[in-house]
Amino acid sequence: MCGRYAASRGPEDLAGIFDVEKWEPEESLEPDYNVAPTKEVYAVLDRPVKDADDKRPVRQLRRLKWGLVPSWAKTPEGGARMINARAETVHEKPSYRRAFAARRCILPADGYYEWVTGVQERDLEVEGKKKRPRKQPYFVLPADGSVFAMAGLYEFWRDRTLPDDHPQAWWTTCSVITTEAETSPLAVAPADGPCALADIHPRMPLMLTPDRWDAWLDPARTDADDLRSLLEPPAEGLMRAYPVSTAVSNVRNNGAELLKELEGPEEGTLF
Repeated sequence: MCGRYAASRGPEDLAGIFDVEKWEPEESLEPDYNVAPTKEVYAVLDRPVKDADDKRPVRQLRRLKWGLVPSWAKTPEGGARMINARAETVHEKPSYRRAFAARRCILPADGYYEWVTGVQERDLEVEGKKKRPRKQPYFVLPADGSVFAMAGLYEFWRDRTLPDDHPQAWWTTCSVITTEAETSPLAVAPADGPCALADIHPRMPLMLTPDRWDAWLDPARTDADDLRSLLEPPAEGLMRAYPVSTAVSNVRNNGAELLKELEGPEEGTLF
C-alpha cells in the first residue's frame, strides 16, 4: 500500500522533470517529509486549461487532496479511506473506473514509507500478550535518486451545499495506484533487514518510468484494455530501502531528518 510518503521537490524542479507547461506560483507547497492522507499534494496531469480558447491538453502541476472522492459521492467523508487503488481492479471498481479512463495523473515523491513489525513484537502477539506491536519504518526510493513517479488518478467532486462562487465548492482529489511488491532483491538492501520490498509489505505504489509518462497522462487514451498495459510493474532492481526513525510514525513530525538513514533497525524493532 501507500499510506505515507515524502515530497520535497519544489515546483520549478518538478516542472523541469515532467516538462510542465503551466503551474501557478500561488499554488506552491512547502516541502513535506511526512505526507499523510487528506493532505494537499502535487500532481502532474494533462488537461485543457479552464476557459482557454485552445482546448488542447496542457501539462499542468496542480494541488490535489490525497483521498479520492468519486464525482457521484453524496459526501466527501469516504475520501480518507480511498488513498489507494489496486492496479488489478482499478479498471472495474465503480469508485475508480471513470477516473482510470479519463483522469490519470502522476504523483511525484522522493519515496514512500512502509512499516515492518519487529520479530519480538510478533512473538508477543502470537503468545497473546496485549502489547501493541512496535513497527520499524523503512524509506523506499529509486536507487539512482531520481523522482519516484507514482501512478495516480484524480477526480472532481461538487459540494452542492455551497454556492458556485464559493472557493470550496469544487474538490479535486486523488488516489495512488498500488501493485504487488517486488520479490526480487533490492538494488541496495539494508545490511540488517529486508532483502526485497515484499519482505516489508505485500503492496507498493506503482512507479512509472519516464518512458510511460506521456502515455499515462494522455487523456485521449481511454480504452481500458490499452490502459491496463501501462499498469505493468517497472523492471526489477530499481529500488532501495533503508530503516529510518520511528519518529515518522507520528504525522506531526515533519522535517528532512525523517529521511536520515539509520545504521540498523531501532532497538525493539529488529526485522
